[in-house]
Amino acid sequence: MSLTTWSFPTTIVFGPGAVATLPDHAKRVTTAAQPRALLVCDAGVSRIGLAERVQALLEGAGVSTRVFDGVAPNPVEANVFAGVEAYRAHEANVVVSLGGGSPLDAGKLIALKVTHDRPLVDYDDATGGDRHVTSSVPPIITIPTTAGTGSEVGRSGVVTLPATGRKTVIFSPHLLARVAILDPELTVSMPARVTAATGFDALTHCLEAYIALGDHPMADAIALGGLELAARHLARAVEHGADLEARGAMMKAAMMGAVAFQKGLGACHSLAHPLSSEKDMHHGLANALCLPAVVAFNEEGAREKLDRVRRILDATAPSAAAACVELRRRVGLPAGLGPEGIQKADIPKLAAKAFEDACHRSNPRPVTEQDLATLYEASL
Repeated sequence: MSLTTWSFPTTIVFGPGAVATLPDHAKRVTTAAQPRALLVCDAGVSRIGLAERVQALLEGAGVSTRVFDGVAPNPVEANVFAGVEAYRAHEANVVVSLGGGSPLDAGKLIALKVTHDRPLVDYDDATGGDRHVTSSVPPIITIPTTAGTGSEVGRSGVVTLPATGRKTVIFSPHLLARVAILDPELTVSMPARVTAATGFDALTHCLEAYIALGDHPMADAIALGGLELAARHLARAVEHGADLEARGAMMKAAMMGAVAFQKGLGACHSLAHPLSSEKDMHHGLANALCLPAVVAFNEEGAREKLDRVRRILDATAPSAAAACVELRRRVGLPAGLGPEGIQKADIPKLAAKAFEDACHRSNPRPVTEQDLATLYEASL
């Protein structure tokens, strides 16, 4: 019998008002006599005043804080380098990342590059780059304002690199946040469409992790728990944005999905990543638009598990794929890639990029580049 290693760390603070605990954690995680924080976010988080609010919270408790809001919706290498410059200019000793998956990912990679000199491409998980990551990464605190990627508890950052021309996953346990603060009140400003798209990202993480190849009973159980939360609460969070119970449940689902996908993901994520790097499509939306076709394709390789998924999502649906389609319709997302501007002529390039992506390696049914092209076409 082969050996398998499992790991589940990270301190998580959950609940309305949880963000108020941030200063205490910022002081605790750094050994410096004077904590100095780089607050990483994007322009949207700054625009709605959340960055200013968190900066004031930190500085009111004596933690000198500089805001860096130069993170793109799909982070690129230049965002990371600019963040490193800001960190050094402020003489920071802790990274606080605030926002959706993009700033949370960028914050991890900024922390990495502060102490690691290799080109970012050398840390590509697809080429075993994790072997170059050491424990010298400065402490990271994550505060999500969406409920989708679960990057707040993930051990990876995703960035589009010139060297690869694709979304590149950089993975290491040393990139884990010391503390993740999940405050549902920070998510109520999300518009319905963003709530739906990010929620489908969480759902896709749970679903793909559950059916992924490999033996990880804890990941499977957490994935199923997250899937149940998303099934019960996603539509409610979309339809009633101020519902803190639904918002909190979706934050839990997102967090659980990211914990679970250390087991692996699947072909849906391989399809989604080029849609973001090549077409600048929101990652959660890309997952939502590709998921039904991938689930239908995987029936042959994961029939029993997908029947369980069907029962969780909609016991009356004829298949798990049909249940995904119905939930997507209910939360107001498009019926396919076509309405988002993707055309048949785009498919060959997208399929080639998708095949380069490592996520499909743990798909329960092996895929070829032609399979991925067919799945794009089925998702139009």
